[in-house]
Formats: sequence, structure tokens, C-alpha cells
Amino acid sequence: MTAGEQVNILMVDDQPSKLLSYEAILAELNEHLIKASSGREALECMLKNDIAVVLMDVSMPEIDGFELARMIRHHPRFQKTAIIFISAVQLTDVDRLKGYALGAVDYISVPVVPEVLRAKVNVFADLHRKTRQLESLNIELRNLSGSLIATQDEERRRVARQLHDELGQDLVAAKMMMDGIVRCDSAQAVEQAAADASKLVDAAIQQVRSLSHLLYPPLLDEVGLRSALQWYVDGVARSSGIAVALDIQAPDFPRPSPELETAIFRIIQEALTNVFRHSGARKGLVTVQQRDSQVYVSVRDYGKGIGEQLSRSHGAGVGIRGMKQRADELGGELRISDAAPGTLVEVVLPYKTAAQQEAGAAL
Repeated sequence: MTAGEQVNILMVDDQPSKLLSYEAILAELNEHLIKASSGREALECMLKNDIAVVLMDVSMPEIDGFELARMIRHHPRFQKTAIIFISAVQLTDVDRLKGYALGAVDYISVPVVPEVLRAKVNVFADLHRKTRQLESLNIELRNLSGSLIATQDEERRRVARQLHDELGQDLVAAKMMMDGIVRCDSAQAVEQAAADASKLVDAAIQQVRSLSHLLYPPLLDEVGLRSALQWYVDGVARSSGIAVALDIQAPDFPRPSPELETAIFRIIQEALTNVFRHSGARKGLVTVQQRDSQVYVSVRDYGKGIGEQLSRSHGAGVGIRGMKQRADELGGELRISDAAPGTLVEVVLPYKTAAQQEAGAAL
């Protein structure tokens, strides 16, 4: 449920004229109003809809307001639904306590003051909306947390395989060559074995450097975003065969804050990973532009559209959710759309330099 989404307000009264008057009073709230002329009809409405507030008359035939409140509260779905009683007769304190014990949150006496009725219903409608938003965010957070754990496990397995199958094999071979040097019977054989071992050690060093750079590129800290992106984009082009161009506009803009640099790098990294895994594209374009107080990042490929990718993966994966989470944490926005052909990933983030971040932290 989004912040502006309507909630359902159920109005229960056996007199149609009262229902019409409540409807006229509450129309200004711009919520979805549902009318029921009896307790049984009210229960049917509640079973079919997610009700935020129940506005009901105390005195009704067959099932009165107290009995209806008791029936509502006995259902697991409605134990926290707000119930407001409207009474045309003067209720005793005992009646009021009975109503509160059955789950009523408030009483309104007749004649109804429109401003009071609107204010009370609006409070509980907003509370219901915020509760649903929080529940939705909690579900999304749990899903994201589970996906991140699975991704971390997969990344650990990938790193372990690479260490064992590539780096480990090169080091074992280099050790065998160095151990064999003592058994060489000529200076030429010793020199050749040493040279071969040196090449394997060089390859192992390069693998360690590449692996560490993928986990966290030191270029980000040492020389900044531009060099780190150029290194990464060139590496993607070499390893994947996808011709990826990098266009950093306004090249003299001040260096972003470390937090913003990391977010931009990781979003581009994830977007290009999706291009490699899912798009089938042979070329792509990465653009970074600083304008006024914002930085604009886009990753465009010329392969399959995002619609086909999402349908094949049954919805947004952890990569897209991770990019959105990074953008949200910095107060930015992520947009993904079909580019015909291909997919366009756009991110808009508030721009802060390292100096601005330090100044803000000092305040």
C-alpha cells in the first residue's frame, strides 16, 4: 500500500438516511466508502475487503453494534480493526466500558458534528495505511535480506572455486617446478624451470589482484570514481566481449563523497552484470553526468528488453532490489525501462562532494 492509496471505511446503519449523511460527511477524506445496512451485511463486506475503520450504529435490529463488534473481534483478521460507535441515545458508563471491552476505539454521539467525525475517522484511516506500509516494507526487507544472504553464499562459493581451481592450481604447479629445480642437471634446465615458475607466480599475482579489485576496487579510494569506472568497464569489455563505452560528462566536476562514489560504482557494476547475464547484448553505454545538485547515472544496453527479462525471472531479482536500496538510502531514485531495443537503467542521486559531507557531519 502506497502513501496515497485509498483505504476502505465501512459504515454500518439500518437507516439509509444516516448512511447517506455519513457518506456526505466523509467524502472529503477521499477514501473508499462502503455501506452496510445490517450486521450480517457488514460481516460479508469485511470478509471481502481490507477494512481500515468500521463506523457503526449501536442500536440495530437482529445484530446490534455490541454483538457485531464481538463477532468482528473474534475473527483473526479483524482483531486490530478500528471500530467507532455512533449512538443516538445517552449511553451509561457501563455501556461504554462494554463497548471498549469489545474493541471499540471511540464513541460519537448524535447529532454528529461533521468535523469531529471526519477528524476521528481520518486518524484511524491514516494509522491503518501506515501500518500496511510498514508491513509491506518489513516483507520487502525480509525478502531482500534472504536474497542478499543467498547472493553472499553464491559469491563465497564463486570466490572459493576461483581460489581453488585457478589460483590454487597455479601455486601448486609453481611449487612443483621450484621443487624440481634441485634435481635439474644443467644450468639451462634450472633457468627454464625458474622462468616457468616465475610465470605461474606472476599469473597467480594477477589473479589475486583481479579478485581483490572485484571485491572492492582500490582505485575508488586512491584516484576516484572516474579511473575505477574506466578500469571496470574495460575489464567487462575484455572478459565478456560486450563493447561497453563510458561517457563521463562535465569531466571537471568535484570528486563525490566516498559514500556516493561507492554507490555509483556498485549500481553500475550490478547493472553491467545484468547486461552480461540476461540481455544478450553486444554493446552498451554507461553515462555519468553531474548537473546542479544531482548526479545522473544511466546504463543502456541494446539487447532484450526489461519486460522479457522480468518475465523469465518471475519479477525483479536481488540485483535490481539492491540497486533500488542503494538509491533509496541516499535519497535518490531508480528507474528501469525498455529502450527499444534493450534496457535503460537510470539513477538520480543527490550530489555531495567529500567536503560537503564532512561539513554536514560537523554540524
